[in-house]
Amino acid sequence: MFDGQPKETIFYETVDGVRPFEEWADGLRDRQALARIEKRLIRLSAGNPGDYKSVGAGVYELRIDHGPGYRLYFSFSGQQIVLLLCGGVKATQAADITAAHDYWQDFQERKDR
Repeated sequence: MFDGQPKETIFYETVDGVRPFEEWADGLRDRQALARIEKRLIRLSAGNPGDYKSVGAGVYELRIDHGPGYRLYFSFSGQQIVLLLCGGVKATQAADITAAHDYWQDFQERKDR
């Protein structure tokens, strides 16, 4: 889906108005990590995501090699929109992937209504 073209980046929001990615990022205290995450999000929006892989069911994981191994989970809504689902670290990867899949499924179900 990355063709070098800019993408609009939006945040997944639960039915209750919670944005899991923003909540996770707001809880980070490592300023270097926040700067690296922001830099990667800028690259992602520019169509150049760097190190990422599929974790199945239309969800992708962006890896950031810093500290505990930060992970950003996203999907695509159409050709030009990147949907940020949630974030985490290597130690919580399995639970974060499950949450990202759940968020993506919820987004698709509500979008189709």
